[in-house]
Amino acid sequence: MFTKIKKSLVVFLALFLVNSSLLAQTARLQVIHNAADVAAASVDIYLWNTATNSEVVKLDDFGFRDATPFVDVPAGVDLNVIIAAPNSTSETDGAIATIPVGSLTAGEAYVVFANGVLDPSSYAANPDEVSTAFQLLVKQMAREAAMSSNVEFFVLHGATDAPTVDVIARNVATLVDDAPYTAITDYIEVPAASYILDVTPGNDNSTIVASFQADLSGLAGGSAVVFASGFLDPSANQNGAAFGIIAVLADGTVIELPAYMPKARLQVIHNAADVAAASVDIYLMNDDHGQLLKLDDFAFRSATPFVDVPAGIDLSVIIAGPTSTGPTDQAIATIPIGQLTDMEKYVVFANGVLDPNSYTANPDHINTGFELLVKTMAREEAMSDNVEFFVLHGATDAPKVDVIARDVATLVNDAAYTDITNYIEVPAASYILDVTPAEANETIVASFTADLSSLGGGSAVVFASGFLDPSANQDGEAFGIFAVLADGTVIEFPVYVPTARLQVIHNAADVAAASVDIYLWNTVTNSLVVKLNDFAFRAATPFVDVPAGEALDVVIAAPTSTSETDAVIATIPVGELADMEKYVVIANGVLDPSSYTA
Repeated sequence: MFTKIKKSLVVFLALFLVNSSLLAQTARLQVIHNAADVAAASVDIYLWNTATNSEVVKLDDFGFRDATPFVDVPAGVDLNVIIAAPNSTSETDGAIATIPVGSLTAGEAYVVFANGVLDPSSYAANPDEVSTAFQLLVKQMAREAAMSSNVEFFVLHGATDAPTVDVIARNVATLVDDAPYTAITDYIEVPAASYILDVTPGNDNSTIVASFQADLSGLAGGSAVVFASGFLDPSANQNGAAFGIIAVLADGTVIELPAYMPKARLQVIHNAADVAAASVDIYLMNDDHGQLLKLDDFAFRSATPFVDVPAGIDLSVIIAGPTSTGPTDQAIATIPIGQLTDMEKYVVFANGVLDPNSYTANPDHINTGFELLVKTMAREEAMSDNVEFFVLHGATDAPKVDVIARDVATLVNDAAYTDITNYIEVPAASYILDVTPAEANETIVASFTADLSSLGGGSAVVFASGFLDPSANQDGEAFGIFAVLADGTVIEFPVYVPTARLQVIHNAADVAAASVDIYLWNTVTNSLVVKLNDFAFRAATPFVDVPAGEALDVVIAAPTSTSETDAVIATIPVGELADMEKYVVIANGVLDPSSYTA
């Protein structure tokens, strides 16, 4: 009995394994409609099992550039693909073409493209004389996922009227080399990032036929099918769909890569100190595309962040009144910019005065009329851990100048009005900037504190702004130095105030001065610098900042004094302290030597 049961179990297991094996005879298949023939814009597709004479899959009303996900289909049996009209009721109704697929391998994955045109004589011939007739193009050993954390894809050249091409990831690598129509590449692996894809003739990479933006940044670990589709010249191809590059994911998602639009990066800074242009509207215009950008109520010393603007087309800037309703309303000036270069960065300054006759002439006889000053090859970040900036001399009434980082180096040498320097690299620290006449560095016109300590790795624009003599320039804004960061933040460098460091010690042992009030008095500004209240014998202050370069007095008064003139015991001139020097002042001795031992 046990033997019979054992034999039956063996037979059952054998039959189970055979049936399981048969059930496992499947392949994975993805179908993509890339036949650009207008007569095949929508079709019914039947996958037909010739062994069982039965339908495996029907794709109903399958449109041009539609795709299926990967699906299970029988392996090890001969399959046909039947293309029929979109209103077909069966595989024999409205059949357009029947194409044998053959036998698929179990466990393998395939991508099948319906490609070509039904009547090649009605369409432009392929320039490489490759047949453009309707056919199935098959990629074997397809992948539903990447084999790494990168993105993996293969490419089909599926555009019937396109010649042999290269596809170049701009500034990265050539992805497809010398691919004629119907060519299918091996899988290509790239990091998950955004790319610009340039399609060029295979023998002429200098001629870009079309460019596309391929953002693969969200596809890490995924796979895709990428294919050229449509017609380079729709007018010669029944006005069919235009050339494009399409991607299909494993789940059937279809992504049309957008045409790459050449663009530049632009930052605009208002440095025109004319009081009549204190606030303006600025329009960026193109004759064909109209208004591209408007800066509304754009104030003097305002700045934009870097923004994307079209490249490769003629641009102009229109300056208008701050209440303008459009580029033709209250227009003050129209200035052509020309064409910006793709992927380049620019900083544009609105500079000068609208009516030079109403303002002081430049001492170097440079025209101060309103204009746009342009810095090419600008930077949005530093190329190192230091701070990188360029400098514009943008003050109309200022002569040729030097800018010296005190005790460090000359940063700007012999810069005349409108001059723009190259980028300057300095460590991220705080600096005192002395502005001097170019030929007289001993004469400091103005000094500013530039604290760059937090800008390591960043870039900036530094510019001289305003008038040296506002009274001769319509009482416009006074001269200053400003910095603009890549995000549009404007920083005014504060005027440097010469300072010394001072410590005061009370060492006067006179019992009448056991406690006193001490006033440090600025005789130039006739103002109090610091008061030490009830300052006791042997007391001391820490080091504190006090003005340098201005005459100071120390006033000693009784501890009940209410001001520097009340109950004064003594006034002692200190004189001028040197900038950045340190001093210790000791109040010493006795008030009445005759009352104390000599």
